Amino acid sequence: MQATFGLRASALAVLLVIALLSLLPMVRLVIAAIAPGSELDLGAFTERLAKPAALRAMGHTLDTAFFGAVLAVCLGGPFAIAVTMTDLPGRKTLGFLLLLPLMIAPQVTALSWLHLFGPSSTLLGMIGMAPPPGTPNPMLGRNGIILLYAVQHAPIVFITLRAGLARVPRDLVEAARASGARPLAVLRTIMLPVIRPYIVAAAALAFVSGVGNFGIPALLGMPVNYLTLPTLIYQDLSSFGPGVLPQIAALSVLVGVLALTGVACQSLALRGAAHRFTVGTPARFELGRYRLPLALLGWLVIGLILVLPACALLATSLVPSFGVPLGWTTVTASNYAEVLVRQASTVRAFRNSILFAGGTALILAIGVIPVTVVLERFGRRWSNVISGIVDLPYAVPGVVLAIACILLFLRPLPLIGSLYATASIILVAYAMRFFTLALKPVTTAVGQISRDLDEAAAVSGARPLRRLATITAPLAAPAAVAGGLLVFMSAFNELTVSALLWSSGNETLGVVLFSLEEAGLGTQAAAIAVSTIVVVVVLLIVLDRVGRRLPAGVLPWR
Repeated sequence: MQATFGLRASALAVLLVIALLSLLPMVRLVIAAIAPGSELDLGAFTERLAKPAALRAMGHTLDTAFFGAVLAVCLGGPFAIAVTMTDLPGRKTLGFLLLLPLMIAPQVTALSWLHLFGPSSTLLGMIGMAPPPGTPNPMLGRNGIILLYAVQHAPIVFITLRAGLARVPRDLVEAARASGARPLAVLRTIMLPVIRPYIVAAAALAFVSGVGNFGIPALLGMPVNYLTLPTLIYQDLSSFGPGVLPQIAALSVLVGVLALTGVACQSLALRGAAHRFTVGTPARFELGRYRLPLALLGWLVIGLILVLPACALLATSLVPSFGVPLGWTTVTASNYAEVLVRQASTVRAFRNSILFAGGTALILAIGVIPVTVVLERFGRRWSNVISGIVDLPYAVPGVVLAIACILLFLRPLPLIGSLYATASIILVAYAMRFFTLALKPVTTAVGQISRDLDEAAAVSGARPLRRLATITAPLAAPAAVAGGLLVFMSAFNELTVSALLWSSGNETLGVVLFSLEEAGLGTQAAAIAVSTIVVVVVLLIVLDRVGRRLPAGVLPWR
């Protein structure tokens, strides 16, 4: 009887945590959008969405997200095929490098491309190819946003398609080859029909990511007044303050609906592919004399989309100001000294980002193990429902979650008061958004722990807490560490949530970088961006090394 009561109490506690972190903010946002005065008013909700600025921003959002997703599929698809199904030299390294944009903040990606092609480009200026002064930066506006959406979201396509390509049976491909079919014919007639659901799912995920992206359109669109829904929400809140919460709540609901529609399309696409074939040894193509040319092409693409912009960012960070050519006499580390040591706001931003990201990672890494153990006791149907609720704050764009947190914590709450304009609201928002990143690796690891160990301990008289502490927690700890590192990397450079939640003294790196670029201090912004890239790359390498000892499926790229 006591054991049954304990199980029910733990299940109730876990459901309460999930409701507070995932469901309550979204419910509060919807109520504020459709019933701002505690009375349902769909007419006013429709009028807010029908404003010319909102319609124009929605058109820009759909346009850039759609074409960005198409380009992301064109970029990530060939890499997925080459890495998964061919003997391309260096394919694992190419796959790892392609994933880097996913771990680097969108605003850093946008900043690197701005500094690469602008008229004050330090890198192009070194070789005499910089555009003339006064020339508009070609990255600003619609085309630049679409291009960088493709670069930023190609890793999502790569990961999704790798999962589909691994399901293509070797026997099916070998039978076609034995019948005289050429590799391209096999790809067109066998592989593409098999992985079509994964292509649709990958495109849907890239579309969702484009709908909610703030960093890229903020740096590339706002300077030329090309606004998407996230940047319109940011501009309205920055200009008019909390008084426009009903308007931006309506816009946030619209962004959330667009994003969740894409997520639903992704789920429907993958549902039809779940049990079509038995997974075995993946098919493999030998490239023959094309191995080296295709490998060079792959490295060329990586160089153009990743290495060259990073070099432009580094070059900009090493000159004292824009327009000064980089050379032995002008190279300086003063920008790094300024942002890492001398400037109070940037030093504080580094400290805040480390504390917010590290605190969120630590709390979630510790908390997800007991949560996972309790969730395992639910049936498959309820587990899927709960997983969908947990995914909600991560699936919707960060700007939507930020508005939900403002609405939820603006007024004082019992016991805790108001969290608005405090550091706590950022920490809570990070916990909401990245809860699923910490949960999924641990869920995979706990699902692979033999139940015999737990049952044997229970027969020996060990209580649930003792079994959790001595069996489950030690075995799931590596996955919890991996999930914590994923959370830290995602939160360390985050801008979309903190752009709307920061307050004086609680600036994050993303906010400070954005502010420096807007203020014309691009060299200092570049120094911050390079520093964050170094941190993320080092952590990613550590995580990849740790991943070798983890069960399959814990890390998305392994």
